[in-house]
Amino acid sequence: MKYQETVPGVFKERPNRFIAKVEIEGREETVHVKNTGRCKELLVPGAKVILDIPENKNRKTKWDLIAVYKGQRLINMDANAPNVVVKEWLVAGGLGKGLKLIRPEYTYGKSRFDFYAEGANEKILIEVKGVTLEEDNRTLFPDAPSERAVKHVRELIEAHKSGYETYIIFVIQMEGVRYFTPNKKMHPEFAKALVEAAAAGVNIRAYDCQVTADTLAINQEVPVRLEAPKLYEIGKPVVTWYRENSRDLPWRRTKEPYRIWLSEIMLQQTRVEAVKEYYRRFLEALPHIHDLAQATDEELLKLWEGLGYYNRARNLRKAAQVIDSQYEGQFPAGYDQIRELPGIGSYTAGAISAIAFDKPYPAVDGNVLRVVARLICLEADIKKASTKTYVERLLKPVIPEKAASDFNQGLIELGATICGPNKEPQCQICPLATYCEAYQTGAVAVYPKVGKKKERRLEKRTVFLIRDSERVAITKREEKGLLAGMYEFPSVDGKLTRKDVLHYLEGQGLEVLKIKKLPEAKHIFSHVEWEMTGYEVKVAPVSRKNDYLFLTKKEIQDNYPLPSAFAFYRDKI
Repeated sequence: MKYQETVPGVFKERPNRFIAKVEIEGREETVHVKNTGRCKELLVPGAKVILDIPENKNRKTKWDLIAVYKGQRLINMDANAPNVVVKEWLVAGGLGKGLKLIRPEYTYGKSRFDFYAEGANEKILIEVKGVTLEEDNRTLFPDAPSERAVKHVRELIEAHKSGYETYIIFVIQMEGVRYFTPNKKMHPEFAKALVEAAAAGVNIRAYDCQVTADTLAINQEVPVRLEAPKLYEIGKPVVTWYRENSRDLPWRRTKEPYRIWLSEIMLQQTRVEAVKEYYRRFLEALPHIHDLAQATDEELLKLWEGLGYYNRARNLRKAAQVIDSQYEGQFPAGYDQIRELPGIGSYTAGAISAIAFDKPYPAVDGNVLRVVARLICLEADIKKASTKTYVERLLKPVIPEKAASDFNQGLIELGATICGPNKEPQCQICPLATYCEAYQTGAVAVYPKVGKKKERRLEKRTVFLIRDSERVAITKREEKGLLAGMYEFPSVDGKLTRKDVLHYLEGQGLEVLKIKKLPEAKHIFSHVEWEMTGYEVKVAPVSRKNDYLFLTKKEIQDNYPLPSAFAFYRDKI
């Protein structure tokens, strides 16, 4: 679009939404402001402005204020201009639909939309929003709460459900911006509605404009970032920091997916330093996927002894067997194929995809959830599965090209070190401090939000060290439930007295020679806490030993996996 006659001026003040005082050629004039928005960051005393002479020469105000300089950037702030330039753009084929009809001001439901258009087979509704608010080279809408804008968004969602092709086009009335994002702080309801509209199928587009003193025209499409826009800016600093500061860990010296997979499973509930030796020992015994697939239960669980969560080891083997049979022993490279393997969730699939294959999938663990929660002041409970899914969705589009591995590992490393759990975060040396909303607002201690933990169930248990000469009895637990299929010292529910112990073991067919009380011990599982009472019991050799295996200390250490729950009594052998 082109203005007929424009002149420069200097803004003085704005008595109300509709008029301003502007100095033109040395004299102060009252001019009409063609934008009723707040525009406080634009219309500041001394700002250079552009004015246009309207067609109506008899109007009380001789000039229209249509544009303003913000630094070196000229911003058009004519509220009528976006519809004009969008119509010109549509006529010129900007939407790429071969439109046969373009009709302005079209009523649908309870809303009046800016354009109705028809293509070969499409009925199209278009709502246009002008954008003049710019911060740090990013643009936002609205600059004031707008219930009308929310109403339009909701109506477009319904129109889309009824078969219309629907668009919200944000016309950025300036050039050279980085991206557009809804102004969540100003109007959270509008930001939420826009996210819902995009999810429902409404097309959300943004275009900047070429702006001169007397022209305005659609220029090029600008990225739309509907949620957590600052996450798009952390890629380079995370990758750079990780490459300069990452810890030297054995699983970071390889791209072999089997080794990365193994390390990720081991690290899920165990400290890095503790994992190193388990990782080395496991790979020495089972260096290839085929070896893991062929491992016996005892061999596998012995290698896993002390790590806990023994079903993870069993799932490792199940997955290895699938890989061995379905993929000829080669770890699949596709995310969906990896995700289908037994025991592999979205985190592990993302980690393997990113680290081994450098594919742009997020690996969201507790460390990453903590970092992101502070970056964007996430109000949701990070322990909920829905929150993890939400953060995965936020992170996927921000993963830098050809740096998925370092980006994911960088976020994990930040969460494990600088932004760590259960300690004061080291914000002063964090590479993301300038992007972190919690740090910038002094709310680091408030995030992440964690819901109230479910109280652990307390269980009392009595453990027996039953000695037959130089040997000690162990038995195998049932194949289901807690510590399924693991070996243990014989034990029973409840806290038994010496008399109870004698009665119980005699009932097992054992001739008890001596009973000695051992110190009590405790073990905490994720949802259960055991309070254990121990007894050392000497028995006479008998032929009937029930399900007990009487073994030497070396035999137990070398061949039979005992859970760490029994570590205290294992040391008493």
